[in-house]
Amino acid sequence: MIQNRFNDIRGIIFDFDFTLADSSKGVVKCVNYALKKLNFSEFADEEIKKTIGLTLDQTFVKLAGEPHLDKIEKFKYYFIEKADEVMTNNTILFTETPSVIKFLHSKSIKLGIVSTKFRYRIVNTLSREALLDYFEVIIGGEDVQTLKPNPIGLLEAIKKLNLSVSQIIYIGDSVTDAETARRAGVSFMAVLSGVTFRNDFKNYPVTKFLNDLSEILKLLCINKK
Repeated sequence: MIQNRFNDIRGIIFDFDFTLADSSKGVVKCVNYALKKLNFSEFADEEIKKTIGLTLDQTFVKLAGEPHLDKIEKFKYYFIEKADEVMTNNTILFTETPSVIKFLHSKSIKLGIVSTKFRYRIVNTLSREALLDYFEVIIGGEDVQTLKPNPIGLLEAIKKLNLSVSQIIYIGDSVTDAETARRAGVSFMAVLSGVTFRNDFKNYPVTKFLNDLSEILKLLCINKK
């Protein structure tokens, strides 16, 4: 049975965007603001949403193209400028997130977050929702020299949780998350709450697909009573 494979799990580390929360409205505002400041045309919401989980450098190249690499630093500056104004208010936790996090914590599962998003933005959102204290470690984009899929952030989070890679599950919504887990030697579950489809993970070792986070409770043999 699949449940038996997770009997030794003592910690779960999550990606943030499209895994625990939907910040796409804020991301769209910030990307189009930065592009407009650089005299580029705005992009459709769905095109921008496909870049969530990428670094800002990768996002700019994907949307504006490599001929404009000289404008990346200004793009990042304008994105961050706008994000400081609108991101937290335009980030909404998925409906199931609070109850899942609280229940996992009540069962002594250690919880963490590793994301390319700035840690202080994650902290702002979790504080607003009274969930910050449930997480023992949060590593954001400002905490590492190299972003995902480099596994340094994930490995550092595991170390801070005082667990081994075999005791951890990493849950994310993108192939970047899947590759990060593979490089770290960590079991990976893909939650299909973002813009990445099941078939997109075909070249990655996905332990289990989740339609939403609530399904993790059943897999870990945790029964609500």
